[in-house]
Amino acid sequence: MSPSASMKESWGTTRTIVRIEHPERYSGLERIMLAAQGDLQRLLSAYFADAINVEVLYATNTPRTAPASSSSPIIQTRKVQLKCRSVVVCTATSTVTLTSPECEALILDDKFAIGQTFRQMKQVPDFMLKKVEVEEVEDGEEELRRTYTLTSPGIECEILEVFPSRDMFNIEGEEWLKKQLRVRRWSPESDTSSSSD
Repeated sequence: MSPSASMKESWGTTRTIVRIEHPERYSGLERIMLAAQGDLQRLLSAYFADAINVEVLYATNTPRTAPASSSSPIIQTRKVQLKCRSVVVCTATSTVTLTSPECEALILDDKFAIGQTFRQMKQVPDFMLKKVEVEEVEDGEEELRRTYTLTSPGIECEILEVFPSRDMFNIEGEEWLKKQLRVRRWSPESDTSSSSD
């Protein structure tokens, strides 16, 4: 049984509508990011007005004993961080199933990130938002999480993305980045402002 979609989208000749379950729970900017379809890095770059870099934490593949095909897929599990000015703005854990030699070469040989793979192939993937969650973490912060699939000929991806703080979308992005950089520069060990008399 397939999971129910958390987003429905429809369009006609002059009308488009995107419906995310319980839209009142999310800000307008959060809904835009939740609806991203393989172009999250591009949207985050536009939002922060700066480069978003992908750092691979790990990537493991099933053996490449034959070119990728429907009967002999190659599966990669990967975890990456999307960073803006060295600040993590999203962590993505993915299972990527490759069923064409072209997609195999782009992902495994050329080391394209997932979004760039679809852009390189000039394909808009089929998108299904499966789940959206808000999880409370330390100091009252809330993470925003989404699980979704992207499917196109030769490649299928299931991705869990975690945005580290909802504040990044609910206050001005530049302010949030500056705050993260300030917090990272200060640590209790480096604080010399208090000394015993």
